[in-house]
Amino acid sequence: MRALITGGTGSVGSGIASRLKREGWTVFAAGRANGDVANVDQARALIAGAVEELGGLDLLVNAAGEGFVPKPLEELDERDWDDAFGATAKGSFFVTQAAAPHLRASRGCVVMIEDVAGYQPWPSFAAHSAAKAAQAMLTRVLARALAPEVRVCGVAPGPVAVAPGQEERRAAETLLGRLGSPDDVAAAVVYLAGAQFVTGTTLFVDGGRSLKTGVVPEA
Repeated sequence: MRALITGGTGSVGSGIASRLKREGWTVFAAGRANGDVANVDQARALIAGAVEELGGLDLLVNAAGEGFVPKPLEELDERDWDDAFGATAKGSFFVTQAAAPHLRASRGCVVMIEDVAGYQPWPSFAAHSAAKAAQAMLTRVLARALAPEVRVCGVAPGPVAVAPGQEERRAAETLLGRLGSPDDVAAAVVYLAGAQFVTGTTLFVDGGRSLKTGVVPEA
C-alpha cells in the first residue's frame, strides 16, 4: 500500500504519515522542499517523483495548505488570497489530476484534508474559509469525475493543531470540551482509505465544533 501526503511535514500531515506507516503503508511525505503544489508544473513533477519512488500509488492525501492567518476583512490583500487558494484549492486539484491515472490503475483513494472553516463563515479568516469551501466542493466534483475506479473523500478537522496559549479557548469551542490531535485526523484517513463503499462525502473530526452555533474564531 503506497501513499503520498502533500503537506506531509506539517503538524497534521506528519501525524497522518506516522499513522499510515504504523498501519503498514509505504509513505512519501512531501513538504515544500519537494515542490510547491500551487505551481502546476511542480505539482505534476511531485506526482511523477512520488510514483517513481513508491512504485505506484494507492492513496493521495491532500494536506498542503497556506494562509491560515487572522486578518480583518479591510486589510486582506491579493497575496493573502493567493496564498490561501494556491495550495489548498489549486494545488489539491492539479495534484489529484496528475495522480488520477495512477490511482485509476490501483483503484485507489484520494482524501482531502478540509476544515470546518469551509462550512462556516469566519470573517477574520475570509480567504481561508473560501479556499477550504472550494476544496470541499472539489471532494465532491472529483468523486464524480473519477468514479468508479477512484474514491474521493474529505476529512474536516476542528481544533487539532492549536497555537500555544489558545488551548483552553479553542477546547471550549467544541461540544466535547477538549482539543483533538493530528492522530485523530489520521485515524479518519485510515478509515476512509479502507472504506470501499464510501465516496464523495466528508467526515468531520471536530469534537462537535461545527454544531456550536455563534462561535466564530477571531484569532
